[in-house]
Amino acid sequence: MADTSAPLTKVDSAIAGLSSSPPKEKGHRRASSSAAGVYNIADLEKEGKELQIAKETQKLNWKLNTSPATLEDKEALKKFLTTPPVKKIDLHFPLGLEVTARNLKGVTIKDALDAIYKQFKKKADDEMELPVLAGFEWDKEESWTRLIVHQKKEGAPSGGGKKKKNKDKGGDDDE
Repeated sequence: MADTSAPLTKVDSAIAGLSSSPPKEKGHRRASSSAAGVYNIADLEKEGKELQIAKETQKLNWKLNTSPATLEDKEALKKFLTTPPVKKIDLHFPLGLEVTARNLKGVTIKDALDAIYKQFKKKADDEMELPVLAGFEWDKEESWTRLIVHQKKEGAPSGGGKKKKNKDKGGDDDE
């Protein structure tokens, strides 16, 4: 049997010649990606914290099948969709479609529009009955974790040239 009173030395061939830096710790990498003050919507529901929706969404007059990048109000896109900001939120359409907007730093109006646009970008204007975003509604009675998407026929005039070819509407533009 060997003498066990001798001090231990590094003999392992894998260690010899390498710097003895401590092994890098792995795991728990997600923590840095979510910003402080951004909530999980399920936690807000448990705490009973109410959501406020950014008013800017009602003024956008954004067509669901056009890229949010085409909007003139770039500042509004950067604003959080809800106060307090959340990591993800479901956007529920009256017809049953549901899309989820996600952003670990807080869902912005742009994130919500991007999620919606992804669903509608292949649709032609005449395929959609209500092609313009009217805004979002949060109804905690119905569901705490999702917003209801409201749509409307058309946006308010934005000064841009609009082509109207609604012959089937009848009436006011014939005479």
